[in-house]
Amino acid sequence: MRATLRWAHSDLRTHRGEALFLVLATAGVVVSLLLAAALFGYATNPWQRVFAQGGGAHVWLHTAPSSDAGRLSGLDGVDSVAGPYPAASATVATRGARASVELRGTPELPEVGRPLLASGNWLDTATPDGVVLETRLARSLLAEPGDTLTVPGSARRFTVVGVADSAEPPYRAGERPGLVWALPSALPDPDSQVIGLRLRDPDDTGYAVQRAVTVLGAGAIGEVSTWQQARAEAQGDNRLLGQVLGLFGLGALLAAGFAVHGAIGTRIRGHLRDISVLKAIGFTPGQVVRLFLLQHLAYALLGAVAAAALTRALGSRVPGRLGDAVGVWQGLPGQTVTLFVVPVAAVLFIGATTGLAAWRAGRVPPVPVPRPAASRGGRLSGAARWALGPGVRGVRVPPALVLGWHRAFARGPRSLTAVGRLALPLLLIVVAMSAWTTMDRFDSRPEQVGLPAALTVHPDSSLDALRTEAILDGDPQVAAAHPGVEVAALVPGQTETIALRGLGTRREPYPYALAEGRAARGPDEAVAGQGLLDLLDVRVGDWVRMTVGDQPQILHIVGRSIEPDNAGRVISTSLDTLRENDPGLRPTLYQVRLAPGADPHEVADRLAAAGHGRLDVHAVTNPVDGLSPLREVVLGLIAVLALIGLVELLTAIGGTVRESERDLLALKAIGLSPRQITAITVTATGCTALTAVLLSMALGLPLAHWLIDAQGRSSGIGAGIAQGPSPTLLLLLCTGAVLGAAALAALPATRAARRRLADTLSAVA
Repeated sequence: MRATLRWAHSDLRTHRGEALFLVLATAGVVVSLLLAAALFGYATNPWQRVFAQGGGAHVWLHTAPSSDAGRLSGLDGVDSVAGPYPAASATVATRGARASVELRGTPELPEVGRPLLASGNWLDTATPDGVVLETRLARSLLAEPGDTLTVPGSARRFTVVGVADSAEPPYRAGERPGLVWALPSALPDPDSQVIGLRLRDPDDTGYAVQRAVTVLGAGAIGEVSTWQQARAEAQGDNRLLGQVLGLFGLGALLAAGFAVHGAIGTRIRGHLRDISVLKAIGFTPGQVVRLFLLQHLAYALLGAVAAAALTRALGSRVPGRLGDAVGVWQGLPGQTVTLFVVPVAAVLFIGATTGLAAWRAGRVPPVPVPRPAASRGGRLSGAARWALGPGVRGVRVPPALVLGWHRAFARGPRSLTAVGRLALPLLLIVVAMSAWTTMDRFDSRPEQVGLPAALTVHPDSSLDALRTEAILDGDPQVAAAHPGVEVAALVPGQTETIALRGLGTRREPYPYALAEGRAARGPDEAVAGQGLLDLLDVRVGDWVRMTVGDQPQILHIVGRSIEPDNAGRVISTSLDTLRENDPGLRPTLYQVRLAPGADPHEVADRLAAAGHGRLDVHAVTNPVDGLSPLREVVLGLIAVLALIGLVELLTAIGGTVRESERDLLALKAIGLSPRQITAITVTATGCTALTAVLLSMALGLPLAHWLIDAQGRSSGIGAGIAQGPSPTLLLLLCTGAVLGAAALAALPATRAARRRLADTLSAVA
């Protein structure tokens, strides 16, 4: 045991840099995986907790005020109901902020779909104008218990008495109204009613909606929301962050395992004599295997323990959503198990790859076997011999370039393995860069990803279309204002509702971002999002039928648009097409496009002031606004992958230098100077790095497009959003990798080229 420890200590002193890199790479991989687990837990558990503790309803139905929604309590599969409650749409304002809301008359704290109070108190008849706000709505309005809400255009006022968490779909400015609970007396003129159904079997949600529509009639149903939709929206960007971290964490773990395997294999080939000596003095093959295995397991264990300790101690202090996610995750029941299992799994994986390489060390014979004079495949090819000869038109190619290229690729499978191991972390870096440039595309060119408008304007009922358009067109930075409506429509089968939009006119069409097909120009033509195509199992070219109130609407899908809103469950046509069914239809919203360089918030403030409180103006939500932590995540992952690539590069340099030792005498004998011999090794390393970079780009760019488009399809946005890095950025990556590899190889190559003759003879023997 003492001899084992002394040898391990001596080896550590000799390879301190390599050991440090392995520890840091393992720590980075484990931190990535732990953060991915934290984000998954953060994405799922808060909503699940509210749903479970509040006895959440699986289905919420908005119906006409005159419908007998109470009949739904007798449906098969319905365990209990919430309501029906009277409801009314309104706009509230406080501290200069405005929001569209749904006022819901709730006489007492319900048993089904019960809001969980986060602050303040529940409604009380002693405060007849009191209201309770949904958490996200309160955060948007900067409201808290004690504040007063006003209703623009009227003298009505509400007093905030509480803020509560709800398992229903949350508030989204300009897209979904926020939820406000009030006493029924505060709603003298409700325009709808709401009922929640809690089912015995959540898997029967679609059937329950279908039965409810059959009982009440399609014309009585205004909107349907299900628990699956609410959960998906609550998870939202956090789940995507977790997926990105998990994907890159697993990829980095695989790259780290290969890096350790390659490092050990190279060291074994360079220490055959030392291993033979160990066996000669009594080490068994099993002891030699355990020596290498335990040594590298110790490195991996040190990195994993450090990563777990740092995540536990400092993870919640990271600013932004990552810190919030870790803080919530640390309070979850399964956090301790995850904190133990993830590092252990990473260490075991690295141990498995280490064991394969260490097993080769155990097979080294105790008596050194003379190495062959020339390695297999080591003969110069005809092209190489020709290049070393007269060259092209008397111009000779420098011998260092020819021999360096030959050394890089003359080792057969070993050369290909070295290129493949180095290409893996570079491939993941290319994928990470593609994710970064795709997010930049949403910011710099939003019109290409379904966000041509910068503002959404909802006019008050007191403003007609002509006066509204006059206000919008009167702003010098408004490029265009497209009138439109958005209504909820029942899909075929009447199990869910989708968004039916009529935007723009045939004379001034709305500029949708199309990924397939063509724009909707004729009567009854429409474009649809990927989420709707998947929901209805239709394709571009099909006809679809939906129901808006009592009226059917039949549309021909002629294109697929990129739809960031409503999970892509949107079908869009022109306002003229919808007016063919309802000639009296008037615009209820305007999508406003701005002139280049205009500040959306400044224009929104000017329009709101020009409307004198009769325009509700919101900036269009960009999906990447919630993904700001992903940029820091991508940078961290690139740093971890670069560290793993550095380990691979050092391994390749060490192997090249060691295997070139027996060629030193021959190279010196033919008259090459130490500088030329150094250039051979540097060229060989640069060629290996260049091949790895080109391979990573050839494979990484298509892989990145496929992964990003697959994520787009699964989220409902649709394929066609991926954006690869610019050629300049790829050229910088290639140049940096090759020049960095050459710079790292220069020092050890110089030392090897200037070795004494006795040392060279000893290495060859």
